Amino acid sequence: MSQYDFAVSSKSARERNRRKYFTLTEAKRALPLVKRVAADIQGVQAQRLRIHAELSAGLGAMSPAREKMLHEDFERATDRMETLIDELRMIGVELKDPSRALLDFPAMHEGREVLLCWKGDEETITHWHETAAGFSGRKSVELLEE
Repeated sequence: MSQYDFAVSSKSARERNRRKYFTLTEAKRALPLVKRVAADIQGVQAQRLRIHAELSAGLGAMSPAREKMLHEDFERATDRMETLIDELRMIGVELKDPSRALLDFPAMHEGREVLLCWKGDEETITHWHETAAGFSGRKSVELLEE
């Protein structure tokens, strides 16, 4: 192991120690608040996409004043998105896809980090996946033991 490898592994160990880990029960308890923030994120993301589409479609054809206004609206929406993402981070939740409100709650299972997974159209947290597997590797939370 090189000195660099040790520094990297020490850093990731420190990050793990500072990171919030949820039990399934804790994640489900946080979900009502997380759902409200996620719904706001979806709305802001939809607004950003509409503005982007209008800007892209009107290139060269819209007035400079309209273009400036749209750019300012996009910047405000982006600032709002960043604020909402920060709210999730403060809770300990990771945003993966703003359009689908796809979120991960870090958790520990059998001594390794896993992610409890929720998306905006789900009633509760029903799935988890390995950190490297992503959404396509989701498994039922029934496989987890608290």
